[in-house]
Amino acid sequence: MPAIETPTQTVHFVKPYKPVTDVMPAWTLKAIEDLFNLPFNDLLYQAQQVHRTHFNPNEVQLSTLLSIKTGGCPEDCGYCPQSAHYETGVEASKMLDVQAVKQAAIEAQRNGATRFCMGAAWREPKDRDIEKVAELIRTVKSLDMEACCTLGMLSAPQAQTLKEAGLDYYNHNLDTAPDLYGDIITTRIYQERLDTLTHVRTAGMHVCSGGIVGMGESREQRAGLVFQLANLQPYPESVPINHLVQVEGTPLHGTEPLDLLEFVRTIAVARITMPQARVRLSAGRQQMGEAIQALCFMAGANSIFYGDKLLTTGNPDWQRDQALLGKLGIVTR
Repeated sequence: MPAIETPTQTVHFVKPYKPVTDVMPAWTLKAIEDLFNLPFNDLLYQAQQVHRTHFNPNEVQLSTLLSIKTGGCPEDCGYCPQSAHYETGVEASKMLDVQAVKQAAIEAQRNGATRFCMGAAWREPKDRDIEKVAELIRTVKSLDMEACCTLGMLSAPQAQTLKEAGLDYYNHNLDTAPDLYGDIITTRIYQERLDTLTHVRTAGMHVCSGGIVGMGESREQRAGLVFQLANLQPYPESVPINHLVQVEGTPLHGTEPLDLLEFVRTIAVARITMPQARVRLSAGRQQMGEAIQALCFMAGANSIFYGDKLLTTGNPDWQRDQALLGKLGIVTR
């Protein structure tokens, strides 16, 4: 097995889960590329070792995602059916009211989810939107659930308002490597994404940030995405890895599909480079089948989006997920 250049890391077994507090030594891009290039079994072996050091290897955290404001987004993200730039059949809607969100959160909790995530199709929310979302956050927190939001770019005062409302996590994905980013999105630059993550950290919230693979990127660019995430100081507490769900009408529809074993490699490299993060198996699970999902759990995924829908695309339903986790002997939190 080839020797891999990795930073010296202090081992902390994290159970129950605690936020990432370490400032880890930097990963080099070459070290991450070398991980991607390992024989598949060697890579999974390393990922399993790291995973077992920091987590119960047979436990998965369940999150549910609800679109609280759908469609009409002014961004031109090439993968997104909610963009106003594309004809995808997604109709723009107003923000859901408190009662609708509360009922959805209660159902998610009843089905085992411990984190409730709310997404809105905005480039950047207005201050009046933030006040409405703050009320939704307080409603979710009253149910003794973790709350997460993904609302687009935030200013520093907006991040502080969300923190004061009780928000635990803010999701803002980097999406892809910097050198591919401009081919996917032109309405926002990479630095603006990093700035939002800085505002979230400064406000004292946990960071949820990952990306999408299968958008036509090379293995080196997948390594570049992980390089960016792993070298955030500190790296995100939650790292969603999404497999592109191709939606007719979006520019990325018709892209050559990514080999699913390459997706598993991405999960494994994320686990090794961000050992204390919850690595979430996110969009695209519906197309994977049980065997690939099982390999993802072996590679270090220990969180899933749970429920029948992810914003506007399908997701395996509650019963199918429970059946799979039962077959694998995986417990939930």
